[in-house]
Amino acid sequence: MAETFERSETTGSVAASTAMPSDYFELLKPGVMKLVVFTAICGLVIAPGSLHPVLALIAILCIAVGAGASGALNMWFDADIDAVMTRTAKRPIPSGRVSRQEALAFGLTLSFFSVFVLGVLVNWLSAGLLAFTIFFYAVIYSMWLKRSTPQNIVIGGAAGAFPPMIGWAAVTNSVSLESLALFAIIFIWTPPHFWALALFKAGDYEKVGVPMMPNVAGNRSTQNQIFAYSLLLAPVGVLPYVMGFAGPAYGIVSALAGAAFLWFAFRCWRMPSDDAAMVPAKRLFAYSIVYLFVLFGTLILEAALPGLAAMLG
Repeated sequence: MAETFERSETTGSVAASTAMPSDYFELLKPGVMKLVVFTAICGLVIAPGSLHPVLALIAILCIAVGAGASGALNMWFDADIDAVMTRTAKRPIPSGRVSRQEALAFGLTLSFFSVFVLGVLVNWLSAGLLAFTIFFYAVIYSMWLKRSTPQNIVIGGAAGAFPPMIGWAAVTNSVSLESLALFAIIFIWTPPHFWALALFKAGDYEKVGVPMMPNVAGNRSTQNQIFAYSLLLAPVGVLPYVMGFAGPAYGIVSALAGAAFLWFAFRCWRMPSDDAAMVPAKRLFAYSIVYLFVLFGTLILEAALPGLAAMLG
């Protein structure tokens, strides 16, 4: 394991800002934001009750902005290691397009306004959950867990699992077993998703001393844990149908998608631990993203189709 990478307060700083709007947008981690928004929409759409369309749009925008704020704060804190890792070296701060101070101010401002607007215009439970999500990702995960334990992804995965609960709370002003089931799907999905990435990006993490599972426990142990979590994910993914808040279409789709996830995880588990190409791990990582979109997309379609049919009829 490489020595812990020392953070530099000057990494990515510039004498005068040369940032473009696109640079600030990149700070929001739009790729991650898409998944956050999609799962939040799912929680909002399938929750019992209704929310005025304007308030629903405001809720989703606030969740998106809050997720973006988390990304900006993460990039602010991780500017030192981002500059070394090939996957992140071209981000706005390490490339010098945005200073760390600008990113911090941007992230804090977005955090405040996203939580405040959601609380005032929708309800304070959903705003509180959003505030906790931002805090959990920016402080608990980014500042503490990521650099201190190989379980960083397991515990830190909670941050990415809250959005459907926030969407649900925006409509119902409550937290229910159903919303916790949506949380559980993303929470259990996160370790195999990120550890598959870590298998073929282990060199990057090694360079900066981030204790990802392959660097600490080795590839074989990571492959074993990926498969174990995948075995747990397959039945958890069917929970919405079992609990009765999703229909038979979701039951079938989630079961088939879970079986496919297990197949990719099994191929990853069978992969030689010293395989340089890491093709099975790359395929599992790619499919894991599809898996989550398929599950939550099916939930949205099941909830929306009756209303659309009634409008057309």
